[in-house]
Amino acid sequence: MQLRVETASPWDWRWQLRNSISSVEQLAERLSLTPGEQQGAERAAAQGFPIGITPYYFGLVDPSDPSCPIRRQVVPDEAEAREVPGDLRDPLGEEAHSPAPELVQRYPDRALLLVTDQCAVYCRFCTRSRMVGAGEGPRPDQRLEPALEYLRSHPEVRDVILSGGDLLSMATSRVRRVVESVRAISSVETIRLATRVPVVLPMRIDDELLAALRPFHPLWVMTHFNHPKELTSEARAALNRLADAGFPVMNQSVLLRGVNDRAETLEALFRGLIRERARPYYLLQADPVRGTGHLRTPLDVGLGIMDQLQGRLTGIAMPKFIVDTPGGMGKVPVLPEWVVSRRAATDTAPGSTTLRTWRGVEVDYIDPPV
Repeated sequence: MQLRVETASPWDWRWQLRNSISSVEQLAERLSLTPGEQQGAERAAAQGFPIGITPYYFGLVDPSDPSCPIRRQVVPDEAEAREVPGDLRDPLGEEAHSPAPELVQRYPDRALLLVTDQCAVYCRFCTRSRMVGAGEGPRPDQRLEPALEYLRSHPEVRDVILSGGDLLSMATSRVRRVVESVRAISSVETIRLATRVPVVLPMRIDDELLAALRPFHPLWVMTHFNHPKELTSEARAALNRLADAGFPVMNQSVLLRGVNDRAETLEALFRGLIRERARPYYLLQADPVRGTGHLRTPLDVGLGIMDQLQGRLTGIAMPKFIVDTPGGMGKVPVLPEWVVSRRAATDTAPGSTTLRTWRGVEVDYIDPPV
Protein backbone atom coordinates (compact mmCIF):
# COMPACT_ATOMS: atom_id res chain seq x y z
CA MET A 1 0.00 0.00 0.00
CA GLN A 2 1.33 3.41 -0.98
CA LEU A 3 1.20 6.00 1.78
CA ARG A 4 0.61 9.65 1.00
CA VAL A 5 3.23 11.77 2.78
CA GLU A 6 2.13 15.19 3.98
CA THR A 7 4.61 17.86 3.05
CA ALA A 8 5.83 20.71 5.20
CA SER A 9 5.25 23.18 2.41
CA PRO A 10 3.23 26.37 2.96
CA TRP A 11 1.39 25.37 -0.21
CA ASP A 12 0.01 22.29 1.52
CA TRP A 13 -3.46 23.06 2.95
CA ARG A 14 -2.81 21.07 6.13
CA TRP A 15 0.32 23.15 6.80
CA GLN A 16 -1.80 26.27 6.41
CA LEU A 17 -4.33 25.09 8.99
CA ARG A 18 -1.64 23.99 11.44
CA ASN A 19 0.08 27.36 11.18
CA SER A 20 -2.98 29.61 11.38
CA ILE A 21 -2.70 32.90 13.25
CA SER A 22 -4.89 32.31 16.29
CA SER A 23 -3.61 34.44 19.18
CA VAL A 24 -3.18 38.07 20.18
CA GLU A 25 0.58 37.58 20.28
CA GLN A 26 0.71 36.25 16.72
CA LEU A 27 -1.38 39.16 15.48
CA ALA A 28 0.76 41.70 17.33
CA GLU A 29 3.95 40.21 15.85
CA ARG A 30 2.65 40.76 12.34
CA LEU A 31 0.58 43.95 12.63
CA SER A 32 0.76 47.28 14.39
CA LEU A 33 -2.57 46.73 16.08
CA THR A 34 -4.73 49.77 16.74
CA PRO A 35 -5.97 50.14 20.33
CA GLY A 36 -9.38 48.95 19.15
CA GLU A 37 -7.91 45.89 17.45
CA GLN A 38 -5.78 45.11 20.51
CA GLN A 39 -8.82 45.23 22.78
CA GLY A 40 -10.90 43.25 20.31
CA ALA A 41 -8.26 40.54 19.93
CA GLU A 42 -7.83 40.24 23.70
CA ARG A 43 -11.57 39.92 24.15
CA ALA A 44 -11.83 37.33 21.37
CA ALA A 45 -9.04 35.28 22.86
CA ALA A 46 -10.55 35.42 26.34
CA GLN A 47 -14.26 34.99 25.81
CA GLY A 48 -15.46 35.81 22.35
CA PHE A 49 -15.52 34.42 18.87
CA PRO A 50 -12.02 32.94 18.29
CA ILE A 51 -9.28 34.25 16.01
CA GLY A 52 -8.21 32.08 13.09
CA ILE A 53 -6.51 33.23 9.88
CA THR A 54 -4.56 31.07 7.45
CA PRO A 55 -1.07 32.36 6.57
CA TYR A 56 -2.17 32.54 2.93
CA TYR A 57 -5.15 34.80 3.67
CA PHE A 58 -3.19 36.82 6.20
CA GLY A 59 -0.73 37.53 3.40
CA LEU A 60 -3.46 39.62 1.76
CA VAL A 61 -3.73 41.91 4.81
CA ASP A 62 -2.16 45.36 4.55
CA PRO A 63 -0.13 45.55 7.79
CA SER A 64 -0.02 49.34 7.75
CA ASP A 65 -3.68 50.05 6.99
CA PRO A 66 -6.39 49.33 9.60
CA SER A 67 -9.02 50.02 6.94
CA CYS A 68 -7.69 47.24 4.68
CA PRO A 69 -10.76 45.30 3.45
CA ILE A 70 -9.15 41.95 4.25
CA ARG A 71 -8.05 43.09 7.69
CA ARG A 72 -11.56 44.30 8.58
CA GLN A 73 -12.97 40.87 7.78
CA VAL A 74 -10.70 38.83 10.04
CA VAL A 75 -8.99 40.98 12.70
CA PRO A 76 -11.19 41.47 15.79
CA ASP A 77 -12.21 44.96 16.87
CA GLU A 78 -13.38 46.35 20.19
CA ALA A 79 -16.74 47.13 18.52
CA GLU A 80 -17.55 43.41 18.73
CA ALA A 81 -18.32 43.99 22.40
CA ARG A 82 -21.08 46.49 21.56
CA GLU A 83 -24.69 45.51 20.98
CA VAL A 84 -26.91 47.75 18.88
CA PRO A 85 -30.68 47.65 18.31
CA GLY A 86 -31.64 44.66 16.19
CA ASP A 87 -28.65 42.52 17.19
CA LEU A 88 -29.45 38.83 17.69
CA ARG A 89 -27.49 35.85 18.93
CA ASP A 90 -29.10 33.55 16.34
CA PRO A 91 -30.29 36.01 13.68
CA LEU A 92 -31.66 33.42 11.27
CA GLY A 93 -33.60 31.45 13.88
CA GLU A 94 -31.69 28.28 13.10
CA GLU A 95 -32.10 26.80 16.55
CA ALA A 96 -35.89 27.25 16.36
CA HIS A 97 -35.98 25.55 12.95
CA SER A 98 -33.95 22.46 13.81
CA PRO A 99 -35.97 19.23 13.39
CA ALA A 100 -32.96 17.08 14.29
CA PRO A 101 -29.50 17.69 15.80
CA GLU A 102 -27.19 19.52 13.35
CA LEU A 103 -30.05 20.02 10.85
CA VAL A 104 -31.83 23.27 9.99
CA GLN A 105 -34.95 23.37 7.82
CA ARG A 106 -36.45 26.80 7.09
CA TYR A 107 -37.99 25.93 3.70
CA PRO A 108 -40.13 22.97 2.59
CA ASP A 109 -37.73 21.64 -0.06
CA ARG A 110 -34.27 22.23 1.38
CA ALA A 111 -32.28 21.76 4.57
CA LEU A 112 -28.92 22.71 6.02
CA LEU A 113 -26.66 20.07 7.58
CA LEU A 114 -24.00 21.40 9.97
CA VAL A 115 -21.11 18.95 9.76
CA THR A 116 -18.39 20.75 11.75
CA ASP A 117 -17.83 23.85 13.86
CA GLN A 118 -14.37 24.49 12.43
CA CYS A 119 -13.44 26.92 9.64
CA ALA A 120 -10.21 27.68 7.83
CA VAL A 121 -10.73 31.36 8.72
CA TYR A 122 -13.05 32.89 11.32
CA CYS A 123 -14.73 35.88 9.68
CA ARG A 124 -15.75 38.57 12.15
CA PHE A 125 -19.24 38.89 10.63
CA CYS A 126 -20.06 35.17 10.87
CA THR A 127 -23.76 34.36 11.17
CA ARG A 128 -22.96 31.35 13.37
CA SER A 129 -20.44 32.96 15.69
CA ARG A 130 -22.54 31.56 18.55
CA MET A 131 -21.28 28.04 17.73
CA VAL A 132 -18.49 28.15 15.14
CA GLY A 133 -15.03 27.59 16.61
CA ALA A 134 -16.41 26.00 19.78
CA GLY A 135 -13.78 23.27 19.54
CA GLU A 136 -15.88 20.16 18.98
CA GLY A 137 -14.70 19.80 15.39
CA PRO A 138 -16.18 17.46 12.77
CA ARG A 139 -19.40 15.80 13.86
CA PRO A 140 -19.06 12.02 14.29
CA ASP A 141 -21.17 9.78 12.07
CA GLN A 142 -23.45 8.79 14.95
CA ARG A 143 -24.15 12.44 15.75
CA LEU A 144 -25.27 13.09 12.16
CA GLU A 145 -27.38 9.93 11.89
CA PRO A 146 -30.62 11.47 13.31
CA ALA A 147 -30.38 14.26 10.73
CA LEU A 148 -29.78 11.75 7.93
CA GLU A 149 -32.75 9.68 9.13
CA TYR A 150 -34.92 12.79 9.09
CA LEU A 151 -33.90 13.44 5.47
CA ARG A 152 -34.68 9.83 4.54
CA SER A 153 -38.15 10.11 6.03
CA HIS A 154 -38.91 13.53 4.48
CA PRO A 155 -38.63 13.12 0.70
CA GLU A 156 -39.93 16.64 0.18
CA VAL A 157 -36.40 17.81 1.06
CA ARG A 158 -34.70 17.72 -2.35
CA ASP A 159 -31.74 20.07 -1.75
CA VAL A 160 -29.22 19.74 1.10
CA ILE A 161 -26.61 22.36 1.96
CA LEU A 162 -23.53 21.07 3.79
CA SER A 163 -22.04 23.72 6.01
CA GLY A 164 -20.92 24.38 9.55
CA GLY A 165 -18.18 25.65 10.07
CA ASP A 166 -16.66 24.77 6.74
CA LEU A 167 -16.86 21.16 5.62
CA LEU A 168 -13.76 21.55 3.39
CA SER A 169 -11.67 22.23 6.50
CA MET A 170 -12.14 18.53 7.30
CA ALA A 171 -10.01 15.65 6.03
CA THR A 172 -10.86 14.52 2.52
CA SER A 173 -11.96 11.08 3.71
CA ARG A 174 -14.39 12.69 6.14
CA VAL A 175 -15.76 15.09 3.52
CA ARG A 176 -16.33 12.20 1.13
CA ARG A 177 -18.10 10.14 3.80
CA VAL A 178 -20.54 12.93 4.62
CA VAL A 179 -21.29 13.67 0.95
CA GLU A 180 -21.69 9.98 0.20
CA SER A 181 -24.15 9.59 3.09
CA VAL A 182 -26.34 12.40 1.79
CA ARG A 183 -26.09 11.28 -1.84
CA ALA A 184 -27.32 7.83 -0.78
CA ILE A 185 -30.71 9.38 0.10
CA SER A 186 -32.69 8.88 -3.10
CA SER A 187 -34.97 11.90 -2.61
CA VAL A 188 -32.05 14.34 -2.39
CA GLU A 189 -31.51 15.74 -5.87
CA THR A 190 -28.85 18.38 -5.32
CA ILE A 191 -26.14 18.88 -2.71
CA ARG A 192 -24.53 22.24 -2.09
CA LEU A 193 -21.12 22.64 -0.45
CA ALA A 194 -21.07 25.95 1.43
CA THR A 195 -17.42 26.88 1.79
CA ARG A 196 -15.09 29.85 1.97
CA VAL A 197 -12.08 27.62 1.28
CA PRO A 198 -11.57 28.81 -2.35
CA VAL A 199 -11.12 32.30 -0.88
CA VAL A 200 -9.03 31.67 2.21
CA LEU A 201 -7.36 28.31 1.52
CA PRO A 202 -7.36 27.79 -2.27
CA MET A 203 -4.68 25.10 -2.17
CA ARG A 204 -7.30 22.86 -0.50
CA ILE A 205 -9.00 22.47 -3.90
CA ASP A 206 -6.56 19.78 -4.96
CA ASP A 207 -6.75 16.71 -7.17
CA GLU A 208 -7.40 14.40 -4.22
CA LEU A 209 -10.45 16.38 -3.11
CA LEU A 210 -11.88 16.70 -6.62
CA ALA A 211 -11.42 13.00 -7.34
CA ALA A 212 -13.09 12.10 -4.04
CA LEU A 213 -16.16 14.23 -4.71
CA ARG A 214 -16.65 13.97 -8.47
CA PRO A 215 -18.62 10.66 -8.25
CA PHE A 216 -21.39 12.39 -6.29
CA HIS A 217 -22.47 15.05 -8.78
CA PRO A 218 -24.55 17.15 -9.01
CA LEU A 219 -22.56 19.03 -6.38
CA TRP A 220 -22.76 22.81 -6.32
CA VAL A 221 -20.11 24.92 -4.61
CA MET A 222 -21.40 28.01 -2.80
CA THR A 223 -18.50 30.25 -1.92
CA HIS A 224 -17.97 33.72 -0.41
CA PHE A 225 -15.69 36.17 -2.20
CA ASN A 226 -16.30 39.64 -0.76
CA HIS A 227 -13.59 41.82 -2.32
CA PRO A 228 -11.61 41.80 -5.60
CA LYS A 229 -8.37 41.62 -3.58
CA GLU A 230 -9.38 38.05 -2.73
CA LEU A 231 -9.25 37.05 -6.41
CA THR A 232 -5.57 36.16 -6.35
CA SER A 233 -3.94 33.91 -8.93
CA GLU A 234 -4.25 31.04 -6.41
CA ALA A 235 -7.95 31.65 -5.83
CA ARG A 236 -8.60 31.96 -9.57
CA ALA A 237 -6.82 28.66 -10.13
CA ALA A 238 -8.98 27.01 -7.46
CA LEU A 239 -12.16 28.28 -9.14
CA ASN A 240 -10.99 26.96 -12.48
CA ARG A 241 -10.14 23.55 -11.02
CA LEU A 242 -13.67 23.33 -9.62
CA ALA A 243 -15.26 24.36 -12.92
CA ASP A 244 -13.08 21.98 -14.93
CA ALA A 245 -14.14 19.13 -12.62
CA GLY A 246 -17.83 19.84 -13.25
CA PHE A 247 -18.69 21.77 -10.09
CA PRO A 248 -20.93 24.79 -10.77
CA VAL A 249 -19.68 27.61 -8.53
CA MET A 250 -22.02 30.25 -7.12
CA ASN A 251 -20.78 33.18 -5.06
CA GLN A 252 -22.55 34.83 -2.14
CA SER A 253 -20.96 38.15 -1.20
CA VAL A 254 -21.82 39.76 2.12
CA LEU A 255 -22.25 43.53 1.96
CA LEU A 256 -19.84 44.91 4.56
CA ARG A 257 -19.18 48.46 5.72
CA GLY A 258 -15.71 49.61 4.79
CA VAL A 259 -15.04 46.43 2.81
CA ASN A 260 -17.19 46.34 -0.31
CA ASP A 261 -19.92 48.96 0.16
CA ARG A 262 -19.17 50.79 -3.11
CA ALA A 263 -20.54 49.96 -6.54
CA GLU A 264 -17.07 50.18 -8.12
CA THR A 265 -15.68 47.58 -5.70
CA LEU A 266 -18.48 45.09 -6.29
CA GLU A 267 -18.42 45.62 -10.05
CA ALA A 268 -14.73 44.69 -10.10
CA LEU A 269 -15.43 41.64 -7.92
CA PHE A 270 -18.37 40.39 -9.98
CA ARG A 271 -16.55 40.88 -13.27
CA GLY A 272 -13.56 39.00 -11.88
CA LEU A 273 -15.72 36.11 -10.73
CA ILE A 274 -17.41 35.49 -14.07
CA ARG A 275 -14.02 35.48 -15.78
CA GLU A 276 -13.27 32.40 -13.66
CA ARG A 277 -16.71 30.81 -14.27
CA ALA A 278 -18.08 31.62 -10.81
CA ARG A 279 -21.60 33.09 -10.92
CA PRO A 280 -22.41 36.02 -8.59
CA TYR A 281 -25.53 34.58 -6.95
CA TYR A 282 -26.40 36.71 -3.92
CA LEU A 283 -25.32 40.02 -2.52
CA LEU A 284 -26.37 39.46 1.07
CA GLN A 285 -27.34 42.18 3.47
CA ALA A 286 -25.18 41.33 6.49
CA ASP A 287 -27.12 39.38 9.10
CA PRO A 288 -27.75 41.24 12.40
CA VAL A 289 -25.37 39.08 14.40
CA ARG A 290 -24.65 40.34 17.87
CA GLY A 291 -21.51 42.51 17.85
CA THR A 292 -21.38 43.16 14.10
CA GLY A 293 -23.09 46.56 13.89
CA HIS A 294 -19.81 48.21 12.88
CA LEU A 295 -19.64 45.98 9.79
CA ARG A 296 -23.26 46.27 8.66
CA THR A 297 -24.70 48.87 6.30
CA PRO A 298 -28.16 50.44 6.16
CA LEU A 299 -30.41 48.67 3.68
CA ASP A 300 -30.44 51.75 1.45
CA VAL A 301 -26.73 51.32 0.77
CA GLY A 302 -27.29 47.97 -0.91
CA LEU A 303 -30.28 49.26 -2.83
CA GLY A 304 -28.22 52.18 -4.09
CA ILE A 305 -25.42 49.87 -5.22
CA MET A 306 -27.83 47.61 -7.10
CA ASP A 307 -29.35 50.68 -8.75
CA GLN A 308 -25.91 51.82 -9.91
CA LEU A 309 -24.98 48.38 -11.24
CA GLN A 310 -28.21 47.76 -13.15
CA GLY A 311 -27.60 48.20 -16.86
CA ARG A 312 -23.90 48.85 -16.34
CA LEU A 313 -22.99 45.27 -15.52
CA THR A 314 -23.76 42.23 -17.66
CA GLY A 315 -26.70 40.21 -16.40
CA ILE A 316 -24.61 37.09 -15.75
CA ALA A 317 -22.57 39.13 -13.26
CA MET A 318 -25.58 40.64 -11.45
CA PRO A 319 -26.51 38.91 -8.19
CA LYS A 320 -29.80 39.20 -6.35
CA PHE A 321 -29.74 41.57 -3.38
CA ILE A 322 -31.07 39.46 -0.51
CA VAL A 323 -32.17 40.11 3.05
CA ASP A 324 -32.34 36.95 5.16
CA THR A 325 -35.10 38.09 7.49
CA PRO A 326 -34.45 37.90 11.24
CA GLY A 327 -36.01 35.03 13.11
CA GLY A 328 -35.67 32.52 10.31
CA MET A 329 -38.59 33.73 8.23
CA GLY A 330 -36.64 33.30 4.99
CA LYS A 331 -34.78 35.22 2.33
CA VAL A 332 -36.38 38.18 0.59
CA PRO A 333 -35.04 39.69 -2.68
CA VAL A 334 -34.99 43.48 -2.42
CA LEU A 335 -35.03 45.68 -5.53
CA PRO A 336 -34.58 49.38 -6.20
CA GLU A 337 -37.75 51.23 -7.21
CA TRP A 338 -37.85 50.74 -10.96
CA VAL A 339 -41.65 50.81 -11.19
CA VAL A 340 -42.74 54.47 -11.28
CA SER A 341 -46.50 53.93 -11.51
CA ARG A 342 -49.20 51.50 -12.60
CA ARG A 343 -52.51 52.26 -14.31
CA ALA A 344 -55.34 49.74 -14.39
CA ALA A 345 -57.16 48.95 -17.61
CA THR A 346 -60.41 50.78 -18.32
CA ASP A 347 -63.18 50.33 -20.89
CA THR A 348 -61.35 52.70 -23.22
CA ALA A 349 -57.64 52.11 -22.47
CA PRO A 350 -55.43 49.13 -21.67
CA GLY A 351 -53.47 48.88 -18.44
CA SER A 352 -49.94 50.21 -18.41
CA THR A 353 -46.86 50.45 -16.19
CA THR A 354 -44.30 53.24 -16.22
CA LEU A 355 -40.78 51.91 -15.69
CA ARG A 356 -37.57 53.78 -14.90
CA THR A 357 -34.66 52.37 -16.89
CA TRP A 358 -31.01 52.36 -15.88
CA ARG A 359 -30.57 55.43 -18.10
CA GLY A 360 -33.05 57.35 -15.95
CA VAL A 361 -35.62 57.38 -18.74
CA GLU A 362 -39.26 56.63 -17.94
CA VAL A 363 -40.90 54.23 -20.42
CA ASP A 364 -44.51 53.02 -20.58
CA TYR A 365 -45.19 49.30 -20.98
CA ILE A 366 -48.70 48.75 -22.38
CA ASP A 367 -50.54 45.58 -21.28
CA PRO A 368 -52.12 43.40 -23.98
CA PRO A 369 -55.91 43.20 -24.23
CA VAL A 370 -57.53 40.81 -21.76
